[in-house]
This record gives sequence, structure tokens and C-alpha cells, in this order.
Amino acid sequence: MRIIVALFVGVFCHAVFGMAVLAMIAAMYFGMSESFGGIASPWSYLLNVALVLQFPLVHSILLTGWGSKLLSTVGPKRYAKTLSTTTYAIVASLQLLALFALWTPSGVVWWRAEGAMLVVMTVLYAMSWLLLLKASFDAGAEVQSGALGWMSMVQDKMPVFPDMPATGLFCIIRQPIYVAFALTLWTVPVWTPDQLFLAITLTAYCLLAPLLREKRFKQRYGQRFEEYRRRVPYALPRLAGRKAINRANPSLK
Repeated sequence: MRIIVALFVGVFCHAVFGMAVLAMIAAMYFGMSESFGGIASPWSYLLNVALVLQFPLVHSILLTGWGSKLLSTVGPKRYAKTLSTTTYAIVASLQLLALFALWTPSGVVWWRAEGAMLVVMTVLYAMSWLLLLKASFDAGAEVQSGALGWMSMVQDKMPVFPDMPATGLFCIIRQPIYVAFALTLWTVPVWTPDQLFLAITLTAYCLLAPLLREKRFKQRYGQRFEEYRRRVPYALPRLAGRKAINRANPSLK
């Protein structure tokens, strides 16, 4: 029964995760001009603002100590703590799915790429998503996708989190996931007031939210994280070539 429940939770987690990602890719590709929301204005504006703000607010709260305790109470009593990372991924996926599927478009389109420019913007958009995928794997795909929780439940053990990420893109900047996500917001081939509002709001989140993450890392890894933080820049890579990468990741020497 433990394995059956774990597999069911895992399938549900990854199904919602996949739908959220597809909804996000499609909605932003069209500059948030296509979605299922149909609320009349001015209520549509209030709902859209609420949809944007609910993601960073809840996402950040659940990463606090209080939020972690809350997540460890959701699900089967014996395995709720084990499943907490999966629960977190499910909540985040539902939030994103709601944001991009329930958005009510304004109907205003400022700019739409055409011809060669459409090809260029599509390639840039795809590269931004590939960069986000790479950063997620460098950080630990099992944690980012929610697989760690349900896979640990299958094995009847507590989750073993991956070590502090310091390789791959993490040896160039400390926050490649947030930077890559911000890039997806600004490389779309269609621009609308909706997309601009979304891009500004979530980019601000991408710049500020990692500060909380780094606070947790400092508590968890101590001096090791402090040394890493001194070597590796926050969001913009240093243009110093191979030597900078070697300083950031001594194992590559």
C-alpha cells in the first residue's frame, strides 16, 4: 500500500508539473494574449494581479521554517514529512497552472514578431527554457521536480537532499534557475501589457527571492557557503574566462 500511494502521488505530481510547464510555455509564447480566463473588466485586472502575486507570496512562505512545518503535515501522517518536497512541487505547479490557464487577456497586442524576427525570438525563447532545464538539473532534478519525496517513500526512507549546488551553471552564477526563468519572461515573440506586467513582477521576484534561499544556505552550510558566495557572483557572470570558472569550482582545475 505504501508503494501504491507513493506512485499515485508521484504520477499526480509530475502530471500537474507537466501541465503547468506546458501552460506557462504556451501562454508566454503568445504574450499572455491567449488563455482560458474570461472575466469582464475591471474585475479581470484584479484577478490577474491576484494570480501573479499568489505565486511568489505562497512560494516564498512555503520555503520558510513555518512553511516547511506546514508541508510536513500534508498527506499520509506517517509519510507527510517524507513527501514534503513532492507536496511543495504539487502546490507550486497548481499555482503556476492557475496563473497561466486562468489569466484573462487584455486584448491589447503591442508587438508581434514576424518573419525572420519570429524565428530569432522563438530560438531565444527556446534557449531560455533549455537554460532553465539545465540549471534545474544542476540543482538536483529530483528536488526541483518533486520526485525526491515520493521516491523516498517508495524506498521507505527519509529523503536525502543533494549537496549544495556548486557545479555546472552554479559555478558561473549563484542563481542560474532564477536568472533563466527571468530570461523566459523577456524573450517572448509577442508583447502585450499583460506580458510586461508579468515580466516586471516575476523578474523582481527572481532578484529578491534568492536572498531568502541564500539565508537558508548560510545556516545549513556555514563557512562553506560563505566561501562559495565570495567566489561566485549573484546573478551576472564575471567576464574573466576560464580562470574565473576555476576559482568558482576548484574541482575543475
